[in-house]
Amino acid sequence: MSEKVKITAIVPTYNEEHNIESVLQSVAFADEIMVVDSFSTDKTIELAKKYTNCIIQREYENSASQKNWAIPQATHEWIVLVDADERITPELQKEIIETVNSNPKEVGFWMRRANMFMGQEIKHGSYGRDKVIRLFKKSKCKYEPKRVHSEMITDGKTAWLKNKLQHNTYITFDHHIEKMNRYAWWQAEDLHKKNGSINPFHLIIKPAYSFFKEYIFLGGFRDGIPGFVHAAVDSYAIATRYFKQWLLRKNLK
Repeated sequence: MSEKVKITAIVPTYNEEHNIESVLQSVAFADEIMVVDSFSTDKTIELAKKYTNCIIQREYENSASQKNWAIPQATHEWIVLVDADERITPELQKEIIETVNSNPKEVGFWMRRANMFMGQEIKHGSYGRDKVIRLFKKSKCKYEPKRVHSEMITDGKTAWLKNKLQHNTYITFDHHIEKMNRYAWWQAEDLHKKNGSINPFHLIIKPAYSFFKEYIFLGGFRDGIPGFVHAAVDSYAIATRYFKQWLLRKNLK
């Protein structure tokens, strides 16, 4: 029998004491668990030490930079990367193990995410179509240098896993709005030198189109009040992103 293929699980963290034990329990099947911490000030490290001795720390710059710094430090070629608010289900765990041990030709695997928002899974709109590469070869993959929503760059073919990655994105509504505001600043900083002038089209038409696309065209209304709120918050985030680009150009905040 061929030797079992070993896997490294990478979990980036910052003040995740409310998440850390559950996420580390969900990746306990991995042969190495690497916690990549941004100098947490809560009990994240203390709790993480119950599950692994492999804890490395680095000042946070952005998500892509942090992950690209950690990936080459993994012991094993196959990596499963899981954010602290995500969970590997037993079904996905079984599929991951079977996949890496099947000697696949692909260097990375897409997973759909089950995005939990306001107490339920959002099954429609862009959230219902959310996908990420989280199982990959460390020598063949890295993240593109963007501050927000960075995609994986792969040197080779990719394929799909059948089971979903659970994503518990929602804590409280205020927390969600704070997160949207933070992401809007990062996106504004990434884009303001590339985009042209900011006008009512960006501040009114694009946000309105986003709402109708999410809520009507992509079926967000089927998710009830959470679907409406998600579409409305996405619309708000788009308007805010462009407004913050305008502020940056005026040297204002």
